[in-house]
Amino acid sequence: MAIAVAVIEEHTLTRYGLARLVDEQPDMAFAGEACSGAEALRLVATRRPTVVTLAVTLPDIDGIRLARELRDRYPGLGIVVLTSRGVDDVLFRAMETGASAFVPKTAPTAEVLGAIRHAAVAASSFTATGLASAFARRQEAGARVGLSPRERETLQLLSRGLSVPAIAELMHVTQSTAKTYVTRLYDKLGVSNRAQALMTAVHHGLIQSVA
Repeated sequence: MAIAVAVIEEHTLTRYGLARLVDEQPDMAFAGEACSGAEALRLVATRRPTVVTLAVTLPDIDGIRLARELRDRYPGLGIVVLTSRGVDDVLFRAMETGASAFVPKTAPTAEVLGAIRHAAVAASSFTATGLASAFARRQEAGARVGLSPRERETLQLLSRGLSVPAIAELMHVTQSTAKTYVTRLYDKLGVSNRAQALMTAVHHGLIQSVA
């Protein structure tokens, strides 16, 4: 049975190129396209593709947030995040939301197709070229500032714009404990608020971008 692939992408030429690439594969079938988050949700609900390729940048929603919504609604859906922003922070965000694969748009077509095939058979298993190197860079950056694993996790969640109660829920700790993590993080970065913390974290290479 062919892998039904839906393309979610803002740019027309990219959608066209991905559609042609999929159509050329004997084990794949093009299942439709969407250029926004709203269209994507309707498309997936009606066509029920095996895999979606998903751009990070969409006109009405952040692609990573859409990936989380799709994963919550469709646990077996393969989700391949395609991005022109090949930075570690986006990679880790994609992994945390439950995406199946992360591929830069500059990657060879063989890598894109490999990610789609992986997503079709292992939707809940994350794969990305350079994942081990990204982990090593994150650990080295945290070590330079002296952040604990929990403080690094707190920083990543702050960079996504989450509140202390939301951070506590995701980390499975009390709000008091989450506040302690945030306070220690600010102390180690030498800052007094979230905005300063994120700017300093970017400067030290602890995060690559801010959601």
